Amino acid sequence: MKKFILDPKTIELFPDIQIDVMTLHGIDNHVNEKDDPYFQKLLEEGSQAAEQFITVDPFRDNPVVAEWREAFRKFKTKKGARSTIEALLKRVSHGKRFSPIAPLVDIYNSQSLKYGVSVGGENVDAITGDMHLGEAKGGEFFLPYGEEEDMPALPGEICYMDDKGAVCRCFNWRENQRTELTENTTNPIIDIESINPDQAACSDIAIKAIQRLCKDYFGIEGQLQKLNAENPEIVIAK
Repeated sequence: MKKFILDPKTIELFPDIQIDVMTLHGIDNHVNEKDDPYFQKLLEEGSQAAEQFITVDPFRDNPVVAEWREAFRKFKTKKGARSTIEALLKRVSHGKRFSPIAPLVDIYNSQSLKYGVSVGGENVDAITGDMHLGEAKGGEFFLPYGEEEDMPALPGEICYMDDKGAVCRCFNWRENQRTELTENTTNPIIDIESINPDQAACSDIAIKAIQRLCKDYFGIEGQLQKLNAENPEIVIAK
């Protein structure tokens, strides 16, 4: 049995934290190029909807961006670390187009953009022991995508972690190669992070949209669960 646990330090820093979680079992996440137009349309619709979250100049003062930047100031971060939703919105603000990557990633990126929420995903089968969202001791092994050398977590950094090290650093800033979603992932977990009630309301809508899109495409209905201060632990695999 594997659990996803919201550690006390994270709750202390973010009393209103909510993590909307969806687990899927037995999907086929391989790329089929004939489906590229479908995913391109999803991503373009998401990009168009995302413009509602970047109406303020300068970019950093947009509420979604500002809220997450303030959150990152509450714990130790690597210089330049930004929330995943800020990275997506920055691309939209620069007029950059998104292209399909893999079915599940395209689905959750499109809805992240559409609802202005921070979304991440991991391969449950690659998680060793329980997964925690908590404060790193420092030195937890972390090999991000595209790198060949360890980039360990910093002391006091808020990370997703398991028994082998950091899974994702600075909330969903960067993922570990070991647990990232690939075409061969069959049992993924999707999580949407919220740190205030307004974000949580958007996340509740977004996770259901992701669930619907996954059911339509993969033919499998994901299981929805929620983590918060009152419910800090859930089972993600038996």
